[in-house]
Amino acid sequence: MESYGSLAPKRYNYSQVMKITSFLNHKLGEGGYGVVYKGRLLDGRLVAVKFLHDCKGQGDEFVNEVMSIGRTSHVNIVSLFGFCLERSKRALIYEYMPNGSLDQYIYCENPKHILGWQNLYTIAIGIARGLEYLHHSCNTRIVHFDIKPQNILLDQDFCPKIADFGLAKFCQTKESKFSMTGTRGTIGFIAPEVHSRTFGVVSTKSDVYSYGMMLLEMVGGRKNVKSVVEKSSQKYFPDWIYDHFSHDDGLEACEVTCEVQEIAKKMILIGLWCVQVLPMSRPTITKVLEMFERGLDELDMPPKQNFNNIP
Repeated sequence: MESYGSLAPKRYNYSQVMKITSFLNHKLGEGGYGVVYKGRLLDGRLVAVKFLHDCKGQGDEFVNEVMSIGRTSHVNIVSLFGFCLERSKRALIYEYMPNGSLDQYIYCENPKHILGWQNLYTIAIGIARGLEYLHHSCNTRIVHFDIKPQNILLDQDFCPKIADFGLAKFCQTKESKFSMTGTRGTIGFIAPEVHSRTFGVVSTKSDVYSYGMMLLEMVGGRKNVKSVVEKSSQKYFPDWIYDHFSHDDGLEACEVTCEVQEIAKKMILIGLWCVQVLPMSRPTITKVLEMFERGLDELDMPPKQNFNNIP
């Protein structure tokens, strides 16, 4: 830990963490990973403290992961201020994000009325910049493996920050792919090759797939997997988006007005490229950022995929 110097997040004991949260006074949320509470550091900074239910692996592995994440520094990556590792007690102390997570806005009744299309567009670009940093600019390249609206936090200015690195994998800077066992991620956002290696190798392109699915959700304003739909083919969201968009009624289906059609069309096209079944057919996240800078007439419609054959 000493080798990280000033880059290392601070280590707290459990009693200190309890005081930071005013003894678990303000609960922010709960998930399969654990419970999150609002807290305040001695210097006055507000924080979100995530208490983990159960962490696999030894304590050293937990510390190594904390150190790796702690070395990241980017405006679109949530900052890790500290951690607690005391016997079975493990907690992560992150900067507090007052506007919550992205899913609260895109799954509501009128998400575009709350954030506005321009803000959604800016948020999408910010997330891509955060991913580019993780994939290409870190000393240790990071593949997140759980990009989804719930893991995108918004600060006071609605600047997006990628959070929750519990499933992240690390590889050397020169590597772009690696071997792994098992499936990791959230249903609806997991790239095909993470399910089955027959689709290709697992790489940074796996995050690109998840990003593309999230981008389509931001436009469509609905979850990409719905429990009740009129047709079974609609259970896979890109299929629904592609069919509507290719018949020129996609924007109406997504409740897009004429004034913002170019923004919405660009997000749809980029999203559809990102969710190509084969990793080799997807753009890198750097290429995605270049696509955002192009005019709409410079972007081609991707070929339709056999989405329903994804395992």
